[in-house]
Amino acid sequence: MDILNASSRIIPSADYHRERWRNGLGWTREILRLPAQGDWQLRLSIAEIEQDAAFSAFPGVERELVLLQGEGLRLRFANGRCETLLPPYQRLRFAGEEDIAGELVDGVTQDFNLMWRRDALQAELLHRPLVGNMLFFTEPQAAWAIHLLAGQAEFEGGVLPPLAAGDTAWLGAGERRRYALNGGGELLAIRVSPATVP
Repeated sequence: MDILNASSRIIPSADYHRERWRNGLGWTREILRLPAQGDWQLRLSIAEIEQDAAFSAFPGVERELVLLQGEGLRLRFANGRCETLLPPYQRLRFAGEEDIAGELVDGVTQDFNLMWRRDALQAELLHRPLVGNMLFFTEPQAAWAIHLLAGQAEFEGGVLPPLAAGDTAWLGAGERRRYALNGGGELLAIRVSPATVP
């Protein structure tokens, strides 16, 4: 899976690219898209939701949403299902084709948005405290994205620049390698690998 071999790097929050939603009803700050050009297979972003609005449809895509800031976001599905994301950092996974309307519980929210094409990739999102040392292992078929929610962190040996709150690290797949992250705070860690063939 060539896209998973994209070079390891830090993506500072100041470098996130802000753009309109596909349906024009909100804003997104794009953190990472792979591949960088053309149709993406993996995308990380932060949605800025300022009003009740329908979600854009992404056929063939799996999504996971994490509430980052705000009092809450209610997701109303066309089939009658209703889920409410509340602070701190509640999350929900759902299919990109689903017909969903987002309703603000009490004011503007910011939401971390993980999307991946299910025919190409599988992704697992973990929410963890960072206390001291945390280890991540990349492999030929496994990469990691690490989004620092709060605090500060740095990689042992200075292999990558330090992380401030809001920054993201991409640890590309390749030869098995150990990354030791030291610091204090909270993070989202996303393990990405090729989709398994049924």
